[in-house]
Amino acid sequence: MSPPFGLDPRLAGDTLHVGDLPLCRLLLMRDRRYAWLVLVPRRDGMVEVADLPPDERAALWREVDTAGEALRAVAPCDKLNIGALGNIVRQLHVHVVARVAGDAAWPGPVWGHGAAEAYADGEAERRVDALRARLGLS
Repeated sequence: MSPPFGLDPRLAGDTLHVGDLPLCRLLLMRDRRYAWLVLVPRRDGMVEVADLPPDERAALWREVDTAGEALRAVAPCDKLNIGALGNIVRQLHVHVVARVAGDAAWPGPVWGHGAAEAYADGEAERRVDALRARLGLS
């Protein structure tokens, strides 16, 4: 039996739980400046996408596509940014960020651009609910 999945404490502190896809835990970043999802394969010890077996690597990209489609539906954007950096948090995770021309970091990357801004009361929960509905998650 494999050990239970553990989410990196920094990811846990910076996000809200949206739901679990077949492979990944889907999270919403706590930063109202951007509609920003993070997908974390529920596999301990993974650092790089290449660490996943080929079938799970393919599943990861399908789930990134699915999450991106849902994000675009609930937060229309000009560009969808997808990245797996892992320079600060080594646990394998993929960012999916809906970018709008003129947003706080446009046209540069969102990483390291200013301090995160808290969502207004109920705003994050409404976004999570909309994403869950779009993805058929409870």
